[in-house]
Amino acid sequence: MGAPILDGTTLPDVAQWSDRVAVALGQNPSAFTGPGTNTYLVGTGPRRILLDPGQGVPEYLPVLERAMEQAGCEGFQEIVLTHGHPDHIGGVDSVLARFGPLRVSKLPWPDFDGATGSALTPLADGDVVGTEGATLRALHTPGHSPDHLCFVLEEERAMFSGDNVLGVGTTVIPAESGSLSDYLASLARMRGESPTCIYPAHGPKIEDGVAKIDEYVTHRRERESQILAVLAEGPRTVMEIVRVVYAAYPVKLHPAAAQSVTQHLRALEDAGRARSDAGDEPTWSLS
Repeated sequence: MGAPILDGTTLPDVAQWSDRVAVALGQNPSAFTGPGTNTYLVGTGPRRILLDPGQGVPEYLPVLERAMEQAGCEGFQEIVLTHGHPDHIGGVDSVLARFGPLRVSKLPWPDFDGATGSALTPLADGDVVGTEGATLRALHTPGHSPDHLCFVLEEERAMFSGDNVLGVGTTVIPAESGSLSDYLASLARMRGESPTCIYPAHGPKIEDGVAKIDEYVTHRRERESQILAVLAEGPRTVMEIVRVVYAAYPVKLHPAAAQSVTQHLRALEDAGRARSDAGDEPTWSLS
């Protein structure tokens, strides 16, 4: 799930982003997925890795087949997942129905893994998945999702960032299953890999990976400062904070923004800088 700014972004259905990375758009556009989930055909051989098969909408399979034809891909070696959110794992069953049995690998997380009826092969931090022309090294990078994996494409020193870094906009940190502190630690780990470029799950290819990660860290610091500035004027509920900090965004997107604001407030609470009452709709204030 991306940020509201993704709304209005457009991308071609099929593209070749490097010698070993082709992309097929997931055909699931929305304000939060942008033009849709980027699904990647990774490798140079006749059978490739399919990284994130999208949401499972019927319009996707013809686009995937067109991407395969243009890339010279005859089939798939296996499916690899960045995480278990519906717009990433939802397409597994339809791809298997079309192309036959394949290994499907992800970092296990029972709360999400039931979204597919297929058996999953566990992936862990540091595991390597290889195919002709490409080697993917898994990095456990929680925050947006507890089961989130990024993948370093060793041959390019590039990175598949999943939902942690997007081609445009910023990432929502879900109020229930996300963690801002984990997310910031994951961004630091991703930066430590010094990715030359980033292939995100939503939006266009990012040509300067390190600069984009630095931009994301700066954005989070700015959001924290904005939230503190609102609280300095007096106690506020989450939605009252959202209406100020996200005033430029459509109201329909405020509930998603509220999730990230909630995560910032929890982090400020952990640091002893903010506190909340115990009401049904808590009011937050400076400590």
